Amino acid sequence: MSVPDWVEPVARYMLEEGLANTLKISGVALVGSSLIGITLGTLLTIRFLPSRALIRLYIEVWRGLPILVTIFIIFFALPAVSAHLRFDTLTAAAIGLILWGSAQVAEATRGAVQSIPREQHEAAAALGFGWVGRHAFVILPQALRRLLPPTVGLLVNIIQNTTIAQVIGAPELLEASERQVERLTFEGDIHAFEIYGAVMVVFFLISFPLTRLSAYLERRLT
Repeated sequence: MSVPDWVEPVARYMLEEGLANTLKISGVALVGSSLIGITLGTLLTIRFLPSRALIRLYIEVWRGLPILVTIFIIFFALPAVSAHLRFDTLTAAAIGLILWGSAQVAEATRGAVQSIPREQHEAAAALGFGWVGRHAFVILPQALRRLLPPTVGLLVNIIQNTTIAQVIGAPELLEASERQVERLTFEGDIHAFEIYGAVMVVFFLISFPLTRLSAYLERRLT
């Protein structure tokens, strides 16, 4: 059975343009969320009220706001404040997801660090480590084992939430598929069901193994 002529150009565009940008946004957002979130979550365990209040405010704001509102603020509102704060669609989407994701990671990191027994802190202090040394060499390596399963779960959420960037025209997978649906419809050849069905399959093939991996790591590491 031969493949219809419309399939090849549509699939190539969706994979090379849409899926590539989805993975690019997801990768940047995951790295940024992890670096910022682990740093803030660790600092949140310091018993210094002003810093804890500021970090808690950061977490509650970006975790509480819908991601779509955050992306709108970054893409539409910030350029009105300063021309230097104008971002392209992919960058705005990545920043929005980083703000949301880092708030999730910070809260998870706080819980993971505080779950390490106090004896570990005392033993590290007895070896001469200061606060930074204790956390860098003793506490965080143990906490990161407990953070790995939720971090994989976060990656799944980030990948799925990249579709929100479609509303500002970011050429991620959903936006790429919509462009192809509109192009074919304009040419009198409607294939919306097949194209959006393919999008569903792609996201499932990416997300399902990651969710299983997260569950496996949770059983093994926590």
